[in-house]
Amino acid sequence: MSVLNVNILPCLSDNYTYIIQDKSSDKVIAVDPPVVEPITNFLNKLNLKLDYILNTHHHADHVDGNLELKKIFNCKIIGFEQDSYRIPGIDIQLKNHEIWKFGDEAVRIEHAPGHTAGHVFYHFQKNKLAFVGDIVFPMGCGRIFEGSTKEMYESVVKIKNLSNDTTIYSGHEYTISNSKFCLKLDKNNSELFKRSKSVLSLRKNNKPTIPTTVQLEKDTNIFFRCEVQEIKNNINMKNASSEEVFAKLRGLKDNF
Repeated sequence: MSVLNVNILPCLSDNYTYIIQDKSSDKVIAVDPPVVEPITNFLNKLNLKLDYILNTHHHADHVDGNLELKKIFNCKIIGFEQDSYRIPGIDIQLKNHEIWKFGDEAVRIEHAPGHTAGHVFYHFQKNKLAFVGDIVFPMGCGRIFEGSTKEMYESVVKIKNLSNDTTIYSGHEYTISNSKFCLKLDKNNSELFKRSKSVLSLRKNNKPTIPTTVQLEKDTNIFFRCEVQEIKNNINMKNASSEEVFAKLRGLKDNF
């Protein structure tokens, strides 16, 4: 199995770009590059070139580095077929559920609308990695811009349904705000208290709170815990479905 190194590069005020290196071939992917300089600096330092860009969605803070990086490295840009008209410089258009091969790793593309209509995530199946853009964050989920609450709920559930040991890489550093929201409505969750302390310590030292795992989100992310009776009670939705609870929580978070 390909051994993949994932490097986290902070960009702009709170974005993350991920540089994925296949150690056996030195082939390199950049995920969602909003700018060029941190990426070229990192690659030049290690004497690597960029082979591919993976885009999760079309927002400028995830694609604005595409064209210049393509010019510098002649790399191939990969994105979702249905959103190809909004992905600058796209070369490889993948269909929903299609498998793209990176060395011997099978990368499955999953359509996950809600934040945008054409949002996708990339599931590296052997290495158990998921690059999820702005669908899920540590202790949070993305805002709904182009889709419905139902779509966003179903997209979050797709990530929740990955194996518990899947490592999740999100597009932004929003964790402190997310943890405060979760603490307000999931007060008796000891795992959440423990994690929130750890998050404050990481940020104090200017370290990323990413990656996370599916299991950690199941334990602490309120948007993964919509079936928990205590949370339903706390928002006066005692008999509501998980989807209805999700909708209420997303609305509350929008105004938090």
